[in-house]
Amino acid sequence: MRITFIGGGNMASALIGGMLKRGAQASEIAVVELLAEGRERLVRDFGVRAIESLDAQAADCDLLVLSVKPQQMREVCAGIAPHMKRQTVLSIAAGLRAADIGRWLGGHTRMVRAMPNTPALIGQGVTGLYADASLGAAERAQAEQVLSAVGSVVWVDDETLIDAVTAVSGSGPAYVFYFIEALVRGGEALGLSADQARELAIATFTGASALAAQSPESPATLRERVTSKGGTTEAALKSMNADAVNEAIVRALAAAAARGAELGDQLGAA
Repeated sequence: MRITFIGGGNMASALIGGMLKRGAQASEIAVVELLAEGRERLVRDFGVRAIESLDAQAADCDLLVLSVKPQQMREVCAGIAPHMKRQTVLSIAAGLRAADIGRWLGGHTRMVRAMPNTPALIGQGVTGLYADASLGAAERAQAEQVLSAVGSVVWVDDETLIDAVTAVSGSGPAYVFYFIEALVRGGEALGLSADQARELAIATFTGASALAAQSPESPATLRERVTSKGGTTEAALKSMNADAVNEAIVRALAAAAARGAELGDQLGAA
């Protein structure tokens, strides 16, 4: 599969590195990167073809990956629209809807939209994927091959659900860091050093997440197993329930999803 990346930032680098580890050939990958130092890094680190602008060779690909900032997408699409033929386009730009990108590409319809998250940078991400109805199984498999190189993938059959994916997993790492911050702060308030509290908080999150991933039981059941009647965990959870923490998290996700839809309207209005 011949792949061309438009944009050579951190996410593109993570994807390229992940694919190469899985057996992809560097000779089949091209990257359009404006910055000279970025091109030098891509060649040095991965041995791929790095170019300043899209040329006929790079355009003659099976999969074109758009990995640029949403605010830059329309201008980028205007530059590559003349090269569009039957390529499948994979967009990993947050907020932008497939139809808007396709319109900027001159009416292109062979679109896949992706929402990865930042743990993809260390190969432990999760990505929500949506494909235009015009794409068959082979084209979907191409997109999945790229994103699965940095973690797991979840397909949705309605593009509006990408806003839900964004709320849960795209923005999700920030919620985890937020909770870790609170654990560290609480640990320090109880007399632990900053280093001790940080190590305990991060290791607890890592271990609990791994247990949830490997266990056939639901998170609710796992929580109940830790919660002894009249014990310390019950006291903490009662305090959280009194503060409606669960409901606050659900509301926060709804706010994130609503903002995602709003950004889609704003970014695609032009």
